[in-house]
Amino acid sequence: MNECEIPEEGSGYCGIVWNKGGRLIPITGSYDHAYLHWYLDPHPTNCVAGPVCPEKNHRGFYNLAVFFAGCNLDCLFCQNMEHKYMIKDGKMDPFEGIIMSSRELADIAMRSKVSCVCYFGGDPTPHSPYAIKTSREILKRAEKVKSIKRICWETNGLENPNIIHEMARLSLESGGIVKIDWKAYTPSVYEALTEINGEKALQRIKENIRVISSMDEREEPPLLVVSTLVVPHYIDEEEVKGIARYLSRINPYIPYILLAFAPQHLMHDVPATSKRQMERVYTIARKEGLKRVFIGNFWLLR
Repeated sequence: MNECEIPEEGSGYCGIVWNKGGRLIPITGSYDHAYLHWYLDPHPTNCVAGPVCPEKNHRGFYNLAVFFAGCNLDCLFCQNMEHKYMIKDGKMDPFEGIIMSSRELADIAMRSKVSCVCYFGGDPTPHSPYAIKTSREILKRAEKVKSIKRICWETNGLENPNIIHEMARLSLESGGIVKIDWKAYTPSVYEALTEINGEKALQRIKENIRVISSMDEREEPPLLVVSTLVVPHYIDEEEVKGIARYLSRINPYIPYILLAFAPQHLMHDVPATSKRQMERVYTIARKEGLKRVFIGNFWLLR
């Protein structure tokens, strides 16, 4: 998305892809390895797609949460800022994450009590070759033992459309969900909050939403879920209105999750989302024709 021109011995915007002797390789030195940390999150999890997740009542089972270092955005309000400290001065911090092969991660995913895998971070985009390879291996093994392993993604939606198509195919095949976090509708607002080209970002997000929507051949669970973090003074009714209008014209049944903002990273001077603001944006999203609007982390509302 950022169309990085990476000089020799330099890295791309995400800090994950490096130019080593004229070859583009990940910081781990191999596309078969990724720098991450993982944990088993018991169902029901705090997954953004929770309101429509088929695993939410599957108690006693776990989501394998895979948290990647690095991101192709640099959001001022980052709610998962831990990924920013996993790489320091171009080096992986051994105390913040581990290097794991695709086979090792697949081994964990195949534990009997793991019912789904969710890639997030940071963002899975810079690690997509690794995550796709790992997911294929997981589904191949799951088919042999007649086990359900849902493949899910939480991403900003800025992948190359060919990559998002394969991510969505893996989710469709496994009963998983692709969750796109749409930051803002106005290009200038998007750019101010994320520090990348807002016009290009909006074009890519819209294209990828169309790609995923065109693949959705099932009623439940939905293949695509879209979320927006409601940041006071930035993401208001107009921003949510634009996003909701676009989604409703594609498919009014696309689940739309509105998330409360908590002061984080470089925006500690911005208050948490108020109940009043959340009510306003919820109402406008419904008025624009969306049938499935949810408030995600309502416990953060003030």
